[in-house]
Amino acid sequence: MRVIGLAGWSGAGKTTLLDRLIPALIARGLRVSTLKHAHHAFDIDRPGTDSWQHRQAGAREVLTVSAERWALQRELANEPEPALPSLLARMARVDLVLIEGFKRAAHPKIEIHRLANGKPPLHPDDPTIVAVVSDAAFPGLALPLLHLDDIAGVAGIVQSCALPINEIDWC
Repeated sequence: MRVIGLAGWSGAGKTTLLDRLIPALIARGLRVSTLKHAHHAFDIDRPGTDSWQHRQAGAREVLTVSAERWALQRELANEPEPALPSLLARMARVDLVLIEGFKRAAHPKIEIHRLANGKPPLHPDDPTIVAVVSDAAFPGLALPLLHLDDIAGVAGIVQSCALPINEIDWC
């Protein structure tokens, strides 16, 4: 299983790019999964559902299953947030996992940068960034620079720069 991340500030267009990139990679014959880091408290459940009631009653894990999909919810309680390698180990084997967020982790990443955000680029301070996708020019940039609309180009970078999990130094 190979991994590569998309990193950038909020509002840079990571999710929008992923929504366009995933079908392009699937069209190239790859089985693709994603791992998304949520920066805020989130809940995939809704008050009033049976699974929500089970969690409210104190269940540590709730596995909800249908003929279409299954979802496992685990309450961390006082445990620390799981590290990226342990999360990847829980996923079913596919050709490629696209990681959204986890911008401080040590996996290879493509920076998504939008000039209108007014945020500084990440690549000058992050040696794990392998390319930049942006609507801005970066004169003298030693990394590949692609436009936000160049989905085929980004797919090519993903395929050439994603690394097998066991080749990443997670420290």
